[in-house]
Amino acid sequence: MQATVVGAGSWGTALGAVLAGKGWPVAIWDIDPVPLAGIGTSNENTRYLPGIPLPPTLRPEADLAKALDGSQLVVLAVPSHAMRIVAERAKDLLPTGVPICSVTKGIEVDTLMTMSEVLEDVLPLHLHPYLAFLSGPSFAVEVAKGMQTAVTVAASWGRVAKLVQEAFHTPYFRPYTSTDVVGVEIGGCTKNVVAIATGLADGMGFDANARAALITRGLAEITRLGSAKGANPQTLSGLAGIGDLLLTCSSSKSRNYRVGYGLGQGRALEEIQAELGQVAEGVLNAKSVHRMSAELGVEMPISEAVYRLLYEGLSAQDVLRSLTDRHLRGE
Repeated sequence: MQATVVGAGSWGTALGAVLAGKGWPVAIWDIDPVPLAGIGTSNENTRYLPGIPLPPTLRPEADLAKALDGSQLVVLAVPSHAMRIVAERAKDLLPTGVPICSVTKGIEVDTLMTMSEVLEDVLPLHLHPYLAFLSGPSFAVEVAKGMQTAVTVAASWGRVAKLVQEAFHTPYFRPYTSTDVVGVEIGGCTKNVVAIATGLADGMGFDANARAALITRGLAEITRLGSAKGANPQTLSGLAGIGDLLLTCSSSKSRNYRVGYGLGQGRALEEIQAELGQVAEGVLNAKSVHRMSAELGVEMPISEAVYRLLYEGLSAQDVLRSLTDRHLRGE
């Protein structure tokens, strides 16, 4: 199988390595030449996954048309804020009749569209049945190192989900299939916001009790929002929901957790983001989730507190107070 990965960040590179590790020719494209240069000269993404050797069948390609030519699987691994721009650029170059798998977790801020809605808005109608969406508990660095990982692949057409599942399956990377695209996308996006909250609590010196409470009540928020968008609540009890939430909220490998942790220690957001050197999707997701929950009338106090922390200048102490001083209620 010949595959193309659009986006040479840590996640796109890791998934490209999974496919190339099966001996398949995989082209990886990015608008930024820096990660491509390392992959081409030393089989290493020196910017995003330094020190991890990549399969030789993963080749960089600076020309998007050449990267997509003859591809039998397209993986879209760009940040959520860039998905529309990249899809516009690629729409006339994408091959027909092959799976197009988005691995991006986010909601477009201006339109409140999920990535599936963005792609359906941009891409021609004949490509829509071939859209798939991969999500779940998966740190790029662990995937790139060949560590055991399980994810979910959702597609409206079950045959497409199955094709993507088979393409990615290896002894260490196990995809499960789903037809609940909405649930998989909502879980993948909103968990980033809760991860900032758990990082914040840890940065302020709280411990396991607070983290467990935030994860549990965060899942309740995510499930309410997913249900309001038409998701199956059971999806959010699986890998793309609680699985991804547990991972992102409990490890310093999570960029979103690290944002919250730094804020809890009193550091400035700009300083933390500069140190990360990569996108922490939860910062934008907080704005999207805030707007979406208001539009749908869904109560999401943890997500709301994170939004106010990031965008309205609420202090870490006031975030905690806004949650603990809420009126008492049944679970």
